[in-house]
Amino acid sequence: MSIFSSSSSLASVAITLIALFHLNSCSVHSFAPSSSLTLSSKTSILQKISPARPFTHIQASNNANDGSRNRINDGLKGSPHKNTLPTAITSAIVALSLLVQPIATPPASASDYASFSPEQRFIAEAWRQVDNAYIDRTFNHQNWFQLRQDALKKKYKSMDEARSEVEKLLGSLGDRYTRYLSPAKYDSIVNAATGNVYGVGVELAQDKEAMRVIASDVEPNGPAAKGGLKPKDVFMEVDGVRFDDGKATPDDVAVVVRGPEGSKVGVVVERDGKTVDFILTREPIKITSVRSYIGENSGVVDGKVGVIRIKSFSGTTAETVKSELEGLKKKGATKFVLDLRGNPGGLLPGGVDTASLFLEANKPVVFVANKNGVVDAQSTLGDGVDLDSQLVLLVDRNTASAAEVMTAALKENKRVTVVGEQTFGKGIVQTIRQFEGGENGGVAVTIARYETPEHHDINKQGIPVDVKTNVDCGKEDALACLSKEVFKKL
Repeated sequence: MSIFSSSSSLASVAITLIALFHLNSCSVHSFAPSSSLTLSSKTSILQKISPARPFTHIQASNNANDGSRNRINDGLKGSPHKNTLPTAITSAIVALSLLVQPIATPPASASDYASFSPEQRFIAEAWRQVDNAYIDRTFNHQNWFQLRQDALKKKYKSMDEARSEVEKLLGSLGDRYTRYLSPAKYDSIVNAATGNVYGVGVELAQDKEAMRVIASDVEPNGPAAKGGLKPKDVFMEVDGVRFDDGKATPDDVAVVVRGPEGSKVGVVVERDGKTVDFILTREPIKITSVRSYIGENSGVVDGKVGVIRIKSFSGTTAETVKSELEGLKKKGATKFVLDLRGNPGGLLPGGVDTASLFLEANKPVVFVANKNGVVDAQSTLGDGVDLDSQLVLLVDRNTASAAEVMTAALKENKRVTVVGEQTFGKGIVQTIRQFEGGENGGVAVTIARYETPEHHDINKQGIPVDVKTNVDCGKEDALACLSKEVFKKL
């Protein structure tokens, strides 16, 4: 997940994303539009089609406000696929493409809204935003409307008390991705689209087992790298704020790490059982989400192997990967490794389009279902640019969301050998919505889920690999993780 900041002044926005709230990764830095950002206002209406096997039935709502039938829009109108995807935007580790849409915010109840205090109106709006879009229409098998009524009967002394009530309300859904976003967290997500933040050049991930925030990667020549911060360092404290309780997310850490250009930030990490302190200076950083290099004489395979590392997906990723692929071929590469280790996702169409580079026409890529059970199938329209080269896909337990969409699409279409370790397992899509006025932040809401081409639901499961390998080789030495066996002819 990438965290930036901007001067964006949006009265109300909706951002549909696939990786933003998988909560195991984010970046603390700024983006250069040339390498990572495409701001899009294009939308297209989804075509409804039925997959070969229908999704599990999604139950109807238990309240009267479930009359909406809003379709999800796609931020990549003109995408080279038969049916557009129900995605509009961003990711939070890196490159993002945004679809910003104004949201109407009518009263939750016309009869009593006028008598509400500001705090009660805030709670009513939060309830309504979730009620309108949440994918589980049983609301975790609760009387969702009654929870609203109970919350609105209470008197609140401050907006902080109301925010705590909203956190409690959303927490009752049992969905870690549907949650209240404080103003700072909301701004960090929305502002990621403009890249106006200044940071230290470190990507943050959440260790899935220990639930601690770690540095998953350090941007070369950034403040963190220059200061000596290393991958796998565990964040304990930033500017006096503790993050060692096992509850902090990369988002939480990122909000504190980023700040104005030229300002200082104190960071305390744990490394090999010892604490290490840093004082870093925030500065603008150009993040390159796609990198490539040639691996030679590795002992793994004869000849040159082209390696393309994809750190996240944006609207420009597919074109960048295509360009890097062509460049590697000109240098003599005949076999390729696509390195998705630590990739938390990003823009869903970015993952779909990149997978399509290596697939024939009419191949299924992903199925997405919204709250109403409407299923949209995404298939390739034309042949990709490389249908024959031997491909190896290297993944780890932090490979998630849009990166898993790409992994499943290539694996289940028998195009790659997937090696490494089982992926993270995030098969759901979120949207974020700002509260009216903007001063109270917003909410993140799970609005859709997806299945792989073979209709596997990988949420909380992940994707198994074809060959288990070590994944601890350097980010610029992926071949060190591989053996000769993985380069089998597909």
